[in-house]
Amino acid sequence: MLLGEPENVKEGLAPVTISDLLNEAPRSKFHRRVVLISGMGFFTDAYDLFVIGTVAAIVTTQWHLSTTEASWVTGAALLGAVAGAFVFGRIADVLGRKSVYALVAGIMIVGALASAFSPNFVCLVMARLVLGLGIGGDYPVSAVLMSEYSNRRDRGRLVGMVFSMQALGLIVGPLVGLALLSSGVTQALSWRLLLGLGAVPAAAVIYLRAKMPESPRFQARVQGEGQRAAREAAAFSKGVFDASAVSAEGTRRMGFREFLTNPQMLLLLVGTAGSWFLFDYAYYGNTLSLPAILKGVDAHATLEAKLAWTLAIFVVFAVPGYALAVMRMDRIGHKRLQLIGFTVMAVAFIALGAIPRLTATVVPFLLVFGLSYFFVEFGPNTTTFVLPSEVFPVSMRTTGHGIAAGVGKLGAFIGVFLVPQLQRHIGLRGMLLVAAVASILGFSLSLVLPEPARRSLEQVSGEDDQPPLRVSSSRAVAPALSHAPSVFTEHPLRG
Repeated sequence: MLLGEPENVKEGLAPVTISDLLNEAPRSKFHRRVVLISGMGFFTDAYDLFVIGTVAAIVTTQWHLSTTEASWVTGAALLGAVAGAFVFGRIADVLGRKSVYALVAGIMIVGALASAFSPNFVCLVMARLVLGLGIGGDYPVSAVLMSEYSNRRDRGRLVGMVFSMQALGLIVGPLVGLALLSSGVTQALSWRLLLGLGAVPAAAVIYLRAKMPESPRFQARVQGEGQRAAREAAAFSKGVFDASAVSAEGTRRMGFREFLTNPQMLLLLVGTAGSWFLFDYAYYGNTLSLPAILKGVDAHATLEAKLAWTLAIFVVFAVPGYALAVMRMDRIGHKRLQLIGFTVMAVAFIALGAIPRLTATVVPFLLVFGLSYFFVEFGPNTTTFVLPSEVFPVSMRTTGHGIAAGVGKLGAFIGVFLVPQLQRHIGLRGMLLVAAVASILGFSLSLVLPEPARRSLEQVSGEDDQPPLRVSSSRAVAPALSHAPSVFTEHPLRG
C-alpha cells in the first residue's frame, strides 16, 4: 500500500476525491505555505490587540481619560471583532473563503493607520473599531482555510501553528514598546508608532492572500467545482496534486435557518461559543488589564518595569505553551487539551485568590500567574480557535466559527470593562476568583463537544452521513479505479 493513500483507494471501493487527497496527504511545503500566509495575518491580530494595554496606559495620562474611557480604548477593537467575526464568517460561507481573505487584511491596515493618526479619544475608538472588524473577520477565515487544507492526522498542529503566530505578536509588542520608551522617543509619539506598525505585517501578506486559491473542500462540496478545486490546488501546491485523478463529490449545503434550528448544531455552538466566551473573559480581561493588575501587586512599578514583567510572562510561560500545544495536541486530543487547560487555569486562579501571600509580592504572583499562562496556551487559547474549524459542516463552517469567535470576543470585551471594575470593588484576589469560576464553567461547556483529533472533517461533522444533493459529472473527472493511485505515486507530497 502506498504511503498517504486514501482508504477508499486502498480498499478499491471508489474513485479518490479532493477531500480524500487532503485528508491523507503527508505534511509538506504546501502546508507550510498556507500556515505562513494565514499566520502572518494572525500575528497582526495579536500585535494589534495586545499593544493596546501599553497604549491605553499612555493616552489615559496624556488625554486625562476616565477608567471607562480607558476601557473603551482597550476594548474597542474587541467589540469590532465581534461584528467582524459574525459578518465575515457568514460571507465566507456564502461567497467563499477567498472573497474575504484579502479584504480583512486591508481593513486591518486601514484601522491600524487610522489609529496611529487619531487626534483625540473619539477618533481613536472609532479607528480601533474598524481595526477590530478586520481582526474579527480574520479569525474564521484563517482557521477554516487552514483546517480545510489540512490532513486528518496533523490538522490540529497545522491550525495551531497559524494560531501560534499570536506568540510572536505577544513578544514583539512589548519589545517594540520597550525599545521606543527606552530610546528617548516621547510617549506621545511612542503610542502612535506602536499602533501604526501594526499595518506592516498585514500589508506584507495581503498580496499573497489575493493569490491564494479558494478552499478545495468548499469548491468541491458547496460549489460543485471539484475539477476546478483540484486544478487550483495543483497549481498552488506546484503540481503535487493530479487534477485529472479526482472524482465528483456532490454538493452539500445547509441553510442558515436550518443551522440555527438544528439541535446538534445548537449544541456545538453552545460548546464552542460558550467555552470561548468564558475563556476570553478570563484571558483578555486579565491580559489587557495586566498593567493595572501588576500595579495592584506593586504600586510603585514604572511602566517600563511592568512591560518587562509582561514580556517575561510571555517568553517564559506563554511561548513554550504555544509550542507544546502545536507539537502534542493531535496526540493528546483537541477537546482533552481544552479540558486540561481549563482545569489548571481554575486551580491557579483559586490559589491566587485564596492565598494572600501570592498577590503581595511580585515574584510569587508572576510564577503562579505565569503557570496559568502556560496552560492558557497549552489549552483553551489554542483549542477554542481550532475546534470550531473542525466540528461544523463545510457549508456552515466559517459561519459556525464566526459565531463562536464573535461570542468569544464579546466575552473579551466584557472582561476588559469588568475586570478593572471588579478589581476596584472586590480587589485583585476577588477578581481572580471570578476568573476561576469562568474557567470552571468553560470546562463544563467543553464536555458537550466531540473529539476531532485524527479524524477527517467529514467524519467529525457527520456531513457524509447524508447523501449529497447532486453530483455533477461535468464539473469533475471520475477516473478508473486503477488510475487513482497515480495521484500519490507520480506526485507525492513530501514532508
